[in-house]
Amino acid sequence: SWIHHTHYDIKHANPAWFIPVVGNIIIPVAGVRLASPELSWFFFSIGLVFWIVLLTIVLYRLFFHEPLPVRLAPTLFILLAPPSVGFIAYIGLTGELDAFARILYYTALFLALLLASNAVRFLRLPFFISAWAYSFPLAALTLATLIMGARLPGLVFDRIGVGLLALLSLVVAVLVFHTVVAIQRREICVPE
Repeated sequence: SWIHHTHYDIKHANPAWFIPVVGNIIIPVAGVRLASPELSWFFFSIGLVFWIVLLTIVLYRLFFHEPLPVRLAPTLFILLAPPSVGFIAYIGLTGELDAFARILYYTALFLALLLASNAVRFLRLPFFISAWAYSFPLAALTLATLIMGARLPGLVFDRIGVGLLALLSLVVAVLVFHTVVAIQRREICVPE
């Protein structure tokens, strides 16, 4: 059971823990058109509340305990996913760019700027399969920014969105290249 346990420690907390949360938040992106909107609200609500809970735990671990292992450093980009996907889902649920939608988007943008301030650190990391953690969160932020650009034409969001799309394309191309090289060298799916 995940509530009654003896094996978790704060050092186990890392941004990969957000993946199940994002799974709940992403359901309304398509679900609002496929099923009852209340079902989409149910999953959106669960994902959003647990995102805030897990964000507190993960930030506590990052601030007050040992750094993430180098191999897990790319997972810091997963911090972008919940607010970015949350923004996309919320726009789908409400159709409105209201204050809460803006809070979600600007939280994602702030986290992106925080990560960008560490770009040199990320570029110096050796390739690990965990580097694929750059792709989905960056794609979610790109889509959220393009939606902001469509909702607020004439502002800078459309240009930022195009820039993010170019960056995302480059990141995915680099990830594919490094993954193919790692497969050829038999460095993928081997015991550590």
